[in-house]
Amino acid sequence: MVATDKPKYKIIGTRPARPDGVDKVTGRAQYGADLKLEGLIYGAVLRSPHAHAIIKSIDTTKAEALPGVHAVATNADFPGSSNTTEILEPGKANERWAADNILAGPKALYHGHGVAAVAADDMHIAQDALALIEVEYEILPPVVDVQDAMQDGSPILHSGLRTGVRAAGVDTKSDIETNLASHMRLERGDVEEGFKEADITVEREFTSSQFHQGYIEPQNAAAWWSMDGRLSVWTSTQGAFSARDATADILKIPVSDIKVTPMEIGGGFGGKIPIYLEPIAAVLSKKSNRPVKMWMEREAVFQATGPTASSYSKVKIGVTREGKITAAYCTFAMGAGAFPGSPVGAGVQCALAPYAIENQVVDGLDVVLNTPKTAAYRAPGAPATEYAVESVLDEIAEQLDMDPIDLRLANVAEEGDRNSSGTPWPKIGAKEVLEAMKSHPHYLSEIQGEDVGRGIAVGFWFNGGMESSSSARVNKDGSIALIMGSTDIGGTRASIPMQMAETLGVTYEQIAPQVTDTDSVGYTAVTGGSRTTFAGGWVAYELGQMIKSEMKERAAKIWDVDSGSISYTDDGEIVGPNDKDGNEQKFSFNELAGKLQSTGGLIAVSASSSHTTQGAAYGGHIVDLKVDRDTGKVEILRYTAVQDVGTAIHPSYVEGQIQGGVAQGIGMALNEEYYYDDDGHLMNGSFLDYRIPVANDLPMLDVELVEVPNPGHPYGVRGVGEVPIVPPQPTIRNAMYDAIGVRFYHNPMSPRRVLDELL
Repeated sequence: MVATDKPKYKIIGTRPARPDGVDKVTGRAQYGADLKLEGLIYGAVLRSPHAHAIIKSIDTTKAEALPGVHAVATNADFPGSSNTTEILEPGKANERWAADNILAGPKALYHGHGVAAVAADDMHIAQDALALIEVEYEILPPVVDVQDAMQDGSPILHSGLRTGVRAAGVDTKSDIETNLASHMRLERGDVEEGFKEADITVEREFTSSQFHQGYIEPQNAAAWWSMDGRLSVWTSTQGAFSARDATADILKIPVSDIKVTPMEIGGGFGGKIPIYLEPIAAVLSKKSNRPVKMWMEREAVFQATGPTASSYSKVKIGVTREGKITAAYCTFAMGAGAFPGSPVGAGVQCALAPYAIENQVVDGLDVVLNTPKTAAYRAPGAPATEYAVESVLDEIAEQLDMDPIDLRLANVAEEGDRNSSGTPWPKIGAKEVLEAMKSHPHYLSEIQGEDVGRGIAVGFWFNGGMESSSSARVNKDGSIALIMGSTDIGGTRASIPMQMAETLGVTYEQIAPQVTDTDSVGYTAVTGGSRTTFAGGWVAYELGQMIKSEMKERAAKIWDVDSGSISYTDDGEIVGPNDKDGNEQKFSFNELAGKLQSTGGLIAVSASSSHTTQGAAYGGHIVDLKVDRDTGKVEILRYTAVQDVGTAIHPSYVEGQIQGGVAQGIGMALNEEYYYDDDGHLMNGSFLDYRIPVANDLPMLDVELVEVPNPGHPYGVRGVGEVPIVPPQPTIRNAMYDAIGVRFYHNPMSPRRVLDELL
């Protein structure tokens, strides 16, 4: 661990056991599919066999007549559904599109698109009922490739869709129908002049596939729409409030009429932020007057939930002989899937973020395709854009005969430099990461073996702020009940209480965290964007300060002194002035907690935080790998991830987050991709055919933590979960060239593609 000016802490930086661990390893934890309700019936969804088709009619008569079927639903059951395409202003949500993604409106827009749903006494009857639904389709040609979708004459997905253009001083819409939903541009300096100053210019094009988040637990939802008009939803979600709000928008009911209870979650990585089943379960419940539970089969997860975007990138970078970047011109097109909204906006802003480049233009294109609507996946957009940039930099380093880390150090962004949007960076740790990489034993070691290569790359993510809320109650035994609204995916039941314990000077074990429903805590944004430990930590800190203030007031009552004369120590002691006999007056936290009821009652506090001082984060990776020329298989021999984590609240969880991101990035680089046939059918919708890395594919993944505390947080927190998925693709691509002398321009670099290059 490399630390800079990190303070000394008592709780922060330790590795306590997670409070939910026992329930999870013993099977007591309740996931979405575990829910049991009186009178529960089961829902299932009929999915389109076509990637692009007009839905001419849906006849559900036979399904409704099947004994044991209680309700059938289609898109027509969503309020406000229509067969017209309404295009809203760029950047605004289109609620009709949101509904049409859950159950198709006038068109089925991807293979596996939901068309109708049933609720029945058991899942077997529900499946039989689906087979009785008669759908008449008019099949249309599909388009599943980003570049093809932008060509003249390409099949148009949405009648009336026109390109929204957003650039400096420009916000317009094109005149022709298109699949290009939006075009954004970031521009600084004079790019043409910058390229004139360059001694070397490298321009390359890259493509990447769609990658799925690959969480273990499929999507699920249960709903009970009671006779009094209140809707209760249980779901495994990354954000109970976002699920509530999205469901309310589709059903056109007030958010006050919906309560969402988050169940335990078996992975998400961004893919469980959108909703897929909640409104369907709700409609089926209202029609049947019964609670309805649904879950997706694995094939449906692949077909109909958001993978990350496929991409096309074109990057041109000019440098001097000394390695100074004079100009960069980048174009990134990303597939949004069936409806607008790819992560290209974030990708555009991340592409050049590790570097200080005065002259740059970055274009981002959002393209609709006959594929599932994309969803967030760890640093959404950044892996594709930074893959292209980092790959070009590797080629430039070779042409300059320059160490690739030295090239990056010569251009590294530091505090005060301006990013692609023109905003100056606050305190960041990009330079410290690169310096730690260059001095790391892995980088200094000798490369040994035939067809063995080494590669490096760096990556960036903004990290999120947004709103979080919590409440806390001090019990008479000194324990503290902490009520949180954030879904716990990566260990926030530990990391947030640790920050409260540090604030109060009490033990970690005294904090009892609980994640609760939307009626029981203030609004809390999603667990995503590497925001939760930052934002939740701010709330925990503020709650701690409120409790400290209350504790001093209560002690003042007991001692009959002014509260301003009382201090609260780092050890959780409340110390007052000496009494009239000169004796010291003080309470431990637990002692005073036992006296609270006699001084006005137990302490209960609530707080919300919307701090926007989240700290940007950087990571750099080093890999050694071996390529088998006979099979095309790539073996990862050694992998080191260096990352600025601000302050590692719980180092074990931080390391685990980084190792998980690396493993997923390795999958993107080497094996994972969606395969479509000529008719747009997904051909590998299972974990047997969609190849994610497993334990024997990977060595031990080494992690080096660099701690450059974020000055915008009381404990220096920077989010850690997004950054580690960004560098693996270019890191491995650069190592492949070092090993076999071949540069690849499409990911994944699967054995088939390796052999195509070698044979």
